[in-house]
Amino acid sequence: MALIELRDVTKAYRRDAVEISVLDGVSISVAEGEFLGLMGPSGSGKSTLLNLLAGIDQPTRGSVRIGDTDITRLSEGALAAWRARHIGFIFQLYNLIPVLTAFENVELPLLLTSLSKKQRRDHVLTALGIVGLGDRERHYPRQLSGGQEQRVAIARAIVTDPTLLLADEPTGDLDAKSGAEVLTLLQRLNREYKKTIVMVTHDPHAAERAGRLLHLEKGTLAEQAEVVHA
Repeated sequence: MALIELRDVTKAYRRDAVEISVLDGVSISVAEGEFLGLMGPSGSGKSTLLNLLAGIDQPTRGSVRIGDTDITRLSEGALAAWRARHIGFIFQLYNLIPVLTAFENVELPLLLTSLSKKQRRDHVLTALGIVGLGDRERHYPRQLSGGQEQRVAIARAIVTDPTLLLADEPTGDLDAKSGAEVLTLLQRLNREYKKTIVMVTHDPHAAERAGRLLHLEKGTLAEQAEVVHA
Protein backbone atom coordinates (compact mmCIF):
# COMPACT_ATOMS: atom_id res chain seq x y z
CA MET A 1 0.00 0.00 0.00
CA ALA A 2 1.34 3.43 -0.96
CA LEU A 3 1.88 5.79 1.96
CA ILE A 4 3.12 8.66 -0.22
CA GLU A 5 1.69 9.68 -3.60
CA LEU A 6 3.18 12.68 -5.41
CA ARG A 7 1.28 13.36 -8.62
CA ASP A 8 2.66 15.66 -11.30
CA VAL A 9 4.24 17.93 -8.67
CA THR A 10 5.75 21.19 -9.94
CA LYS A 11 7.38 23.81 -7.74
CA ALA A 12 8.40 27.16 -9.13
CA TYR A 13 9.55 30.38 -7.50
CA ARG A 14 9.06 33.81 -8.98
CA ARG A 15 12.03 36.16 -8.99
CA ASP A 16 10.95 39.53 -10.35
CA ALA A 17 9.34 38.67 -13.72
CA VAL A 18 11.14 35.34 -14.06
CA GLU A 19 9.66 32.00 -12.95
CA ILE A 20 12.35 29.57 -11.77
CA SER A 21 11.31 25.91 -11.83
CA VAL A 22 12.75 23.71 -9.05
CA LEU A 23 10.60 20.61 -9.59
CA ASP A 24 8.88 19.86 -12.89
CA GLY A 25 6.10 17.28 -13.06
CA VAL A 26 7.48 14.81 -10.52
CA SER A 27 5.38 11.74 -9.68
CA ILE A 28 6.58 9.33 -6.97
CA SER A 29 4.87 6.54 -5.04
CA VAL A 30 6.40 5.28 -1.78
CA ALA A 31 5.09 2.18 -0.05
CA GLU A 32 4.43 2.05 3.68
CA GLY A 33 7.55 0.72 5.44
CA GLU A 34 9.89 1.63 2.57
CA PHE A 35 13.33 3.28 2.90
CA LEU A 36 13.70 5.56 -0.12
CA GLY A 37 16.91 7.40 -0.96
CA LEU A 38 16.91 10.56 -3.10
CA MET A 39 20.14 11.53 -4.83
CA GLY A 40 21.06 14.28 -7.24
CA PRO A 41 23.43 17.21 -7.68
CA SER A 42 23.07 20.41 -5.68
CA GLY A 43 20.08 22.37 -6.95
CA SER A 44 18.29 19.31 -8.36
CA GLY A 45 15.27 19.84 -6.07
CA LYS A 46 15.94 17.14 -3.44
CA SER A 47 15.45 19.31 -0.36
CA THR A 48 12.47 21.08 -1.96
CA LEU A 49 10.84 17.68 -2.45
CA LEU A 50 11.46 16.81 1.20
CA ASN A 51 9.91 20.12 2.30
CA LEU A 52 6.82 19.39 0.19
CA LEU A 53 6.44 15.98 1.86
CA ALA A 54 6.70 17.64 5.27
CA GLY A 55 4.11 20.26 4.39
CA ILE A 56 6.72 22.97 5.04
CA ASP A 57 6.28 24.14 1.44
CA GLN A 58 3.40 23.88 -1.03
CA PRO A 59 3.62 22.80 -4.70
CA THR A 60 2.81 25.27 -7.45
CA ARG A 61 0.86 22.48 -9.17
CA GLY A 62 0.11 18.85 -8.45
CA SER A 63 -0.89 16.96 -5.31
CA VAL A 64 0.94 15.48 -2.31
CA ARG A 65 -0.97 12.72 -0.55
CA ILE A 66 0.31 11.13 2.67
CA GLY A 67 -1.89 8.24 3.77
CA ASP A 68 -5.49 9.36 3.32
CA THR A 69 -4.67 13.08 3.41
CA ASP A 70 -4.02 15.39 0.45
CA ILE A 71 -1.87 17.84 2.40
CA THR A 72 -2.00 20.44 -0.38
CA ARG A 73 -5.65 21.04 0.59
CA LEU A 74 -5.07 21.67 4.29
CA SER A 75 -5.22 25.11 5.92
CA GLU A 76 -2.08 26.40 7.64
CA GLY A 77 -3.46 25.50 11.08
CA ALA A 78 -4.55 22.01 10.02
CA LEU A 79 -1.21 21.48 8.29
CA ALA A 80 0.74 22.41 11.43
CA ALA A 81 -1.31 19.95 13.50
CA TRP A 82 -0.92 17.24 10.83
CA ARG A 83 2.86 17.78 10.66
CA ALA A 84 3.25 17.56 14.45
CA ARG A 85 1.46 14.21 14.43
CA HIS A 86 2.83 12.57 11.30
CA ILE A 87 6.31 13.94 10.43
CA GLY A 88 9.70 13.39 12.07
CA PHE A 89 12.43 15.55 10.49
CA ILE A 90 16.18 14.83 10.75
CA PHE A 91 18.45 17.68 9.68
CA GLN A 92 22.10 17.76 8.64
CA LEU A 93 23.05 20.15 11.46
CA TYR A 94 21.04 18.46 14.28
CA ASN A 95 19.22 21.71 15.30
CA LEU A 96 19.51 20.88 19.00
CA ILE A 97 18.98 23.67 21.54
CA PRO A 98 22.33 24.16 23.37
CA VAL A 99 20.85 25.16 26.74
CA LEU A 100 18.64 22.06 26.95
CA THR A 101 19.78 18.57 27.94
CA ALA A 102 19.41 15.60 25.60
CA PHE A 103 16.25 14.65 27.51
CA GLU A 104 14.77 18.15 27.17
CA ASN A 105 15.62 18.36 23.46
CA VAL A 106 13.89 15.06 22.77
CA GLU A 107 10.88 16.06 24.90
CA LEU A 108 10.21 19.26 22.91
CA PRO A 109 7.72 17.80 20.37
CA LEU A 110 5.78 16.16 23.20
CA LEU A 111 5.12 19.51 24.89
CA LEU A 112 2.57 20.15 22.12
CA THR A 113 0.63 17.02 23.06
CA SER A 114 -1.80 16.20 25.89
CA LEU A 115 0.56 13.61 27.42
CA SER A 116 1.20 13.78 31.16
CA LYS A 117 4.68 14.50 32.51
CA LYS A 118 5.17 10.79 33.31
CA GLN A 119 4.00 9.74 29.84
CA ARG A 120 6.38 12.25 28.24
CA ARG A 121 9.25 10.91 30.34
CA ASP A 122 8.46 7.32 29.32
CA HIS A 123 8.36 8.30 25.64
CA VAL A 124 11.65 10.24 25.85
CA LEU A 125 13.51 7.44 27.65
CA THR A 126 12.21 4.90 25.13
CA ALA A 127 13.39 7.06 22.19
CA LEU A 128 16.81 7.67 23.78
CA GLY A 129 17.10 3.94 24.46
CA ILE A 130 16.34 3.08 20.82
CA VAL A 131 19.19 5.36 19.62
CA GLY A 132 21.58 3.97 22.25
CA LEU A 133 21.78 7.08 24.45
CA GLY A 134 19.77 6.08 27.49
CA ASP A 135 22.75 6.98 29.68
CA ARG A 136 23.13 10.48 28.20
CA GLU A 137 19.77 12.04 29.10
CA ARG A 138 21.33 14.73 31.34
CA HIS A 139 24.11 15.68 28.91
CA TYR A 140 24.03 18.97 27.01
CA PRO A 141 24.82 19.04 23.27
CA ARG A 142 28.30 20.47 23.93
CA GLN A 143 29.09 17.37 26.00
CA LEU A 144 28.25 15.02 23.13
CA SER A 145 30.08 14.03 19.95
CA GLY A 146 28.61 14.96 16.57
CA GLY A 147 27.34 11.43 16.08
CA GLN A 148 25.70 11.45 19.50
CA GLU A 149 24.09 14.82 18.77
CA GLN A 150 22.61 13.44 15.56
CA ARG A 151 21.30 10.41 17.47
CA VAL A 152 19.61 12.77 19.96
CA ALA A 153 18.09 14.54 16.95
CA ILE A 154 16.84 11.19 15.64
CA ALA A 155 15.35 10.40 19.06
CA ARG A 156 13.54 13.75 18.92
CA ALA A 157 12.25 12.87 15.43
CA ILE A 158 10.84 9.49 16.51
CA VAL A 159 9.55 10.38 20.00
CA THR A 160 6.03 11.13 18.71
CA ASP A 161 5.98 7.84 16.73
CA PRO A 162 5.49 9.70 13.43
CA THR A 163 4.06 8.16 10.26
CA LEU A 164 7.01 9.33 8.16
CA LEU A 165 10.69 10.08 8.86
CA LEU A 166 12.34 12.63 6.56
CA ALA A 167 16.14 12.89 6.65
CA ASP A 168 17.96 15.72 4.87
CA GLU A 169 21.67 14.83 4.47
CA PRO A 170 21.69 13.16 7.93
CA THR A 171 25.39 12.22 7.70
CA GLY A 172 26.57 15.36 5.90
CA ASP A 173 28.29 16.84 8.97
CA LEU A 174 29.69 13.59 10.41
CA ASP A 175 32.93 11.65 10.08
CA ALA A 176 32.76 8.26 8.34
CA LYS A 177 32.43 6.18 11.54
CA SER A 178 29.70 8.34 13.09
CA GLY A 179 27.93 8.56 9.74
CA ALA A 180 27.90 4.77 9.41
CA GLU A 181 26.43 4.42 12.92
CA VAL A 182 23.64 6.88 12.09
CA LEU A 183 22.85 5.04 8.84
CA THR A 184 22.77 1.70 10.68
CA LEU A 185 20.31 3.27 13.14
CA LEU A 186 18.08 4.48 10.27
CA GLN A 187 18.14 1.01 8.74
CA ARG A 188 17.15 -0.47 12.11
CA LEU A 189 14.26 2.00 12.47
CA ASN A 190 13.09 0.94 9.02
CA ARG A 191 13.51 -2.83 9.45
CA GLU A 192 12.67 -3.41 13.12
CA TYR A 193 10.23 -0.56 13.75
CA LYS A 194 8.75 -0.48 10.21
CA LYS A 195 9.35 3.25 9.86
CA THR A 196 8.84 4.73 6.39
CA ILE A 197 11.92 6.85 5.63
CA VAL A 198 12.74 9.24 2.81
CA MET A 199 16.41 10.32 2.91
CA VAL A 200 18.09 12.97 0.78
CA THR A 201 21.82 12.44 0.37
CA HIS A 202 24.71 13.20 -1.96
CA ASP A 203 26.80 10.42 -0.42
CA PRO A 204 26.78 7.11 -2.38
CA HIS A 205 27.71 5.19 0.80
CA ALA A 206 24.63 6.58 2.53
CA ALA A 207 22.45 5.91 -0.50
CA GLU A 208 23.47 2.23 -0.44
CA ARG A 209 21.60 1.85 2.87
CA ALA A 210 18.24 2.73 1.29
CA GLY A 211 16.03 -0.03 -0.10
CA ARG A 212 15.28 1.99 -3.25
CA LEU A 213 17.06 4.90 -4.85
CA LEU A 214 15.77 7.69 -7.07
CA HIS A 215 17.87 10.29 -8.89
CA LEU A 216 16.72 13.86 -9.45
CA GLU A 217 18.26 15.90 -12.26
CA LYS A 218 17.26 19.54 -12.71
CA GLY A 219 13.89 19.05 -11.07
CA THR A 220 12.86 15.86 -12.85
CA LEU A 221 13.38 12.17 -12.17
CA ALA A 222 16.31 11.00 -14.26
CA GLU A 223 16.00 8.12 -16.69
CA GLN A 224 17.05 4.81 -15.14
CA ALA A 225 16.41 6.58 -11.84
CA GLU A 226 15.30 3.63 -9.79
CA VAL A 227 17.82 1.34 -8.11
CA VAL A 228 16.63 -1.34 -5.72
CA HIS A 229 19.09 -2.64 -3.14
CA ALA A 230 18.90 -6.12 -1.72
